[in-house]
Amino acid sequence: MNTLTVDDRQLAVNALLQTLSELDPGGKHIGLISSGEALSFAREHPLDVAFLDIEMPDMNGLVLAKELKNIYPEINIVFVTGHVEYAFDAHKLFASGYLIKPASTEDVRKVLDNLRHPVSRKRGRIYARCFGSFEIFIDGEPVRFKRSKSKEVLAYLIDNSGARVTMGELISALWEDGKESLSRDSQLRMFISDIKKTFGDAGFEEILVREYNYVAVRPDLIDCDYYRFKEGDTAAVNEYMGEYMKQYSWAEMRIPELNEEKNF
Repeated sequence: MNTLTVDDRQLAVNALLQTLSELDPGGKHIGLISSGEALSFAREHPLDVAFLDIEMPDMNGLVLAKELKNIYPEINIVFVTGHVEYAFDAHKLFASGYLIKPASTEDVRKVLDNLRHPVSRKRGRIYARCFGSFEIFIDGEPVRFKRSKSKEVLAYLIDNSGARVTMGELISALWEDGKESLSRDSQLRMFISDIKKTFGDAGFEEILVREYNYVAVRPDLIDCDYYRFKEGDTAAVNEYMGEYMKQYSWAEMRIPELNEEKNF
């Protein structure tokens, strides 16, 4: 699982990171001493559990918890503090746990075994987050493309779940007037090359299936909340809160289908 530990004392961060590494050696565990830095990190990295101190100088843990829930509605918040008087406030935030410092290995184990939103399975090496804003990750790190439109092309292909998409269809999605031209066709081919090179450099050259005038992704190589939602995965269904690839206007057409499946 992916965890984030935030405490303004580095020694406290190090101690919890060591415990988490022992209990979940295959996970990715990050520790930070600044709430602001933690919030910036969370916007670009998928998270399952956040262990938060409450009394911190730049932003207290209760406020940070609310901000993290705005980014990941189903994130598990665990408060780790020396102050029992905050327990009621933590309860109002539907926290997954409340640990009193110093938290023992067994205390942390019990919290991880009883998360409010269980982490159903380890994410694949390529992970696409479609609920909320679209992001694509390799081994937990956000993928950076040379051109912003490359990311939108990939989002459109992932939305199509492996179905072949024509160049004309992609042009209609990427440009508001939908007009095809040699210039746009050339730009689109550059975006596709950018995707192929970016993933090729990471060892995933085969993520795209390319034919003359057609392109598609291989969904079997992508772990995706939208794909898991369609499979009926409980955790993925719970993660959907009415927002889907919200930075792209064409993605709005998918929302009625998702809402109907979740009975919104």
